[in-house]
Order: sequence, then C-alpha cells, then structure tokens
Amino acid sequence: MKNVSILFIAFLSLAVISCKDNTKETELEVVTVDNSAEAPKEAYEVAKMEAEFNDPKMEAIFNQYLEVENALINTDAEKTSSESSKLLPMLQEMQVEEPIQNAVSEMAESNDIKVQRENFEELSSGMEKMLQGTLKSGKLYKQFCPMAFNNKGAYWISSGKDILNPYFGDKMLKCGRVDSEIQ
Repeated sequence: MKNVSILFIAFLSLAVISCKDNTKETELEVVTVDNSAEAPKEAYEVAKMEAEFNDPKMEAIFNQYLEVENALINTDAEKTSSESSKLLPMLQEMQVEEPIQNAVSEMAESNDIKVQRENFEELSSGMEKMLQGTLKSGKLYKQFCPMAFNNKGAYWISSGKDILNPYFGDKMLKCGRVDSEIQ
C-alpha cells in the first residue's frame, strides 16, 4: 500500500508540474494565401495515332474525332463544341448516318459537357462502324467505361492503349479498359 501511495504522489506531482501555466507568450504566425487565381489545370492529350488509313477522308474524320474526344477528356465544353463544329461538315460530306450527324450537331450547339458526353456515345458507336475495314496498318482501341451513365457503361475509340476517359474527364480519368482492337 505504501508503494501505491508513493506512486500516486509521484504521478500527482508530475501532473501539477506539467500543467503549470506557461508564462511565455507564443507568437502566432499569420500566413496569407492568394486564392484569387485558380491553379492551372493539367491538360491531357490522347496518344499520337500510329494507324494508317486507306482513305485520307476517313483519316481526317478520325483525327477530328480524336480532337473532340480530347476536349471531353479535358472537360472543356467550349472546345468540345468548337471541335464538333469542325467534324460535322466532314461527316455530312461522307454522308454518314443521320443519328450520328445529329449527335455531333447537338455537341456543337451545346456548351453543357453532360449533353456533349451523352452525344459522344452515339458518335463513338457510329465511328466504330465507320472504321471497319478502313485501316491500312496499325491499330485503334475500342475502350469501355463501365461506370458511365449511371453504370450503364459506354464505349469510345482511342488511338492508344492508355485509358483517358472522355465520359468523366479528370474526375475518373483512368476508369475503363481496352475492350477490343480495331485493325
């Protein structure tokens, strides 16, 4: 019992000494941070295309499709609209199916990234059909995001194997997988 009492007194003494008021004044450092300018957003770019096409018009269409895709990857509604405006006359000249032209037209007329992404799904579906049998050499990649459109999923065509998701942009940039190769 004597040991417990000594231990209790030692502990109480230690507590009193450590809780003693510190009379030294501490000086607070004030740091101001300028939040007026947004941090520059990282820009992403699709892989350089290494595939060769039989038809130069089809190659030009696919290159422009990649520009639209790249704008969506970067979540840039204004650029998506602008690049879609460039793609539309190319599709009209090739007499591409009307639903695809309508989707691209809606992308060009809208500055709502959600509307543009919804129409990109229609464009990508049509692009896959258009690409069949058009490559002279190289590969393109049909990619799939299972989480797009409330887990319904959506495809797109890419010039490289690396996943850069146009349906989510930098929110979920790497969400997806290579579903198949187009040769």
